[in-house]
Amino acid sequence: MQNIKLTLAYDGTDFSGWQIQPGQPTVQGALSDVLENLTQQRLQIQGAGRTDAGVHAAGQVANFRTEAELSAGEFQRAFNALLPASVRVIAAEQVGPDFHARWNAVAKTYRYRIFRGRVVSPFLWRFVQHDPFPLDFEAMSEAARKFEGEHDFTSFAASTGSEDEDRDRTMTRVIYRSQMERVACAGPPDFGEEWIYTVRGKSFLRYMVRKIVGTLVDVGRGKLPPEDIAELFKLRDRSKSGPTMPPQGLCLAEVEYPNGPGPASSK
Repeated sequence: MQNIKLTLAYDGTDFSGWQIQPGQPTVQGALSDVLENLTQQRLQIQGAGRTDAGVHAAGQVANFRTEAELSAGEFQRAFNALLPASVRVIAAEQVGPDFHARWNAVAKTYRYRIFRGRVVSPFLWRFVQHDPFPLDFEAMSEAARKFEGEHDFTSFAASTGSEDEDRDRTMTRVIYRSQMERVACAGPPDFGEEWIYTVRGKSFLRYMVRKIVGTLVDVGRGKLPPEDIAELFKLRDRSKSGPTMPPQGLCLAEVEYPNGPGPASSK
């Protein structure tokens, strides 16, 4: 029995998220269909995280177990030949029997891109949130750092849709890094720049990153001072935080495992 680990990149625009949903195009569903074609079995593919509809990935990780005799490299070539062009397997390897893409992850890094120019390039629009209006970068950067550490993120998470699950789930999360940075865009001198929010943590709640970014934008608009972030944690009321930002600016950048950088690293 082989355990195959895949590292994936995908444009999530045309997918209803990672997780299989009846009658909907999903990344997990596309992978499962190809794997069934290759092995003649409907095998279970485990993902490191359930990205939502429209959210992208540059470093999603998945694994599956199979008795097929194809090597990891042969699986990679077959997946890339049969998957839609919006999904690529960028690495494949055989791993130990105990490896699980989700349960063994020690950290995930997400990035949210906000484009600040007047006109979005057609080569960018699927991957950024366009916001050309006045925003205070320094205030947003100060507020971003206040999310680092261990906090109750009830104010920054969406409901699961189930009252029982909402009541029983743990809302405390640990964030190792929370940072805003400016990045110049390639193009004419006045083309614009991106403000990129990077957050690294052990695990994340539903819509948590998009709610954090919505709150940071509220700070940038002067609706909320950075020092009020601590109060939002205490309130445990999602109606008090900023809006949930659109999905296209969000990307799962990296998933880390125990043989990589440790959780406390500043990466």
